[in-house]
Amino acid sequence: MEKEKFYITTAIPYVNAKPHIGHALEFVQADAIARHHQLQGEETALLSGSDDNALKNVQAAETASMEVQQFIDGNAALFAELAQQLNVHFDIFQRGSDRVHHYPSSQKLWKQCAASGDIYKKSYEGLYCLGCETFYTSDELNEQGECFEHPGRKLELVAEENYFFRLSKYQDALIELISSEKLRILPGSRRNEILSFLKQPLQDISISRTNARAKNWGVPVPGDDTQRMYVWFDALNIYQSGVGFGWDEHQYEKYWPADVHVIGKGITRFHAVYWPAFLLSAKLSLPRSLFVHGYITVDGQKMSKTLGNGIDPFEVVKKYGTDPVRYYLLREIPSGEDGDFSYEKFEARYNGDLANGLGNLVARVSTLGEKISPIPFDSQTRESRRAEQRISEIVEKSMEIHKFYKEAIQNFRLNEALSHAWALINLIDLYMSTEEPWKLDEGGKRRVIGFACSWIHEFTSLIEPFLPETAQKIRGQIIVSDSEINVKKAGNLFPRLV
Repeated sequence: MEKEKFYITTAIPYVNAKPHIGHALEFVQADAIARHHQLQGEETALLSGSDDNALKNVQAAETASMEVQQFIDGNAALFAELAQQLNVHFDIFQRGSDRVHHYPSSQKLWKQCAASGDIYKKSYEGLYCLGCETFYTSDELNEQGECFEHPGRKLELVAEENYFFRLSKYQDALIELISSEKLRILPGSRRNEILSFLKQPLQDISISRTNARAKNWGVPVPGDDTQRMYVWFDALNIYQSGVGFGWDEHQYEKYWPADVHVIGKGITRFHAVYWPAFLLSAKLSLPRSLFVHGYITVDGQKMSKTLGNGIDPFEVVKKYGTDPVRYYLLREIPSGEDGDFSYEKFEARYNGDLANGLGNLVARVSTLGEKISPIPFDSQTRESRRAEQRISEIVEKSMEIHKFYKEAIQNFRLNEALSHAWALINLIDLYMSTEEPWKLDEGGKRRVIGFACSWIHEFTSLIEPFLPETAQKIRGQIIVSDSEINVKKAGNLFPRLV
């Protein structure tokens, strides 16, 4: 029987600079979702890549006095390295500068949109935000005439002849898709923002730029060697080119459409309006859902070069370890909202939840369990009514935890899913404190430690998508088979920070 597929993507980061903590958040969110579906037996593919063709990449390379390809290769390697440091497994890392697969794929998308009569050429003058790589009208800017995403950055007045896409043609179709949740946008607040935006008449959008402005960099427009594709047209297509669109139709048909695009809130419009419109025009299937996360502030302030308050994710991983960083980002940062990073909060989470909570529990259970290991399962049935009632209460609460955990993951509320998983740890901790196995005879110890071990084993299945290294370590200490439990004491999972 053929497995169900699950195809998930991160946004495709610009590679004009090295990655920051916000990229780390998105990477671990996407990885946790992918691992969850893989554990459900689905054939899962996680894609990321690099948006190589942005004008900001060209300008950054010029500033660094480097060839563009050399410059973006170096930064793209840093994003791939960050994923590795975070134990994030990308099945596909698709580059926008890939001339073998991505260029022809994007040109095919262009031709299919053109065949629908949706691409035309005209002269245009407008305000261009290099940070967003998009044109804005004056009513879309703040009181200072600046982009809301990049305050303080002057917009560039651009006048040129280029190609436009008939976005206005798809307004009604987009409203129907989003309001009916055929294209699901989570959280609901982001869906409402897009529907509110769609109440205003959509304007057609520029999808190319002249070779002169593009510095001859990017995907050439089919049939016009004076123009390059506008960055969003080709960058969004990385989601398709990475799985075979235009070069491996069998693989493309296997994985497309994407089940979920994981993106930041600043690029919601491009994914919820532009991207589905391009696909509708090309008569291709649409992604099933968008999961939109917020931004990370640092000590309550927005990250900025001026303040110099950026957080280097490589340094945080080096200092605290991979799983503690994954845990903080997935537990402390509300999945669909803005969240804050501070070293004080990080260390409080580490000591409270990981060292004193999970780490201490596993250490106590494994210390007692090793002395009486192996523990046969049948020893758990020969105990008092009080113990049986206590166990049945925990089993009932455990079932409730599993239900809420599953629902949270299905709706991409990852911080809530982890919170539910930790509720199980708290139950086991309470059980140990109530039963006091260290005071019991060997039979009592086997019963209590046996049940605690089986629940810890159950807990590892809940945290495996989030903390894969920790789950593996726990399984190396508490080995549960069909007939017995073997326990081996090991070092502390999370040594307390002092």
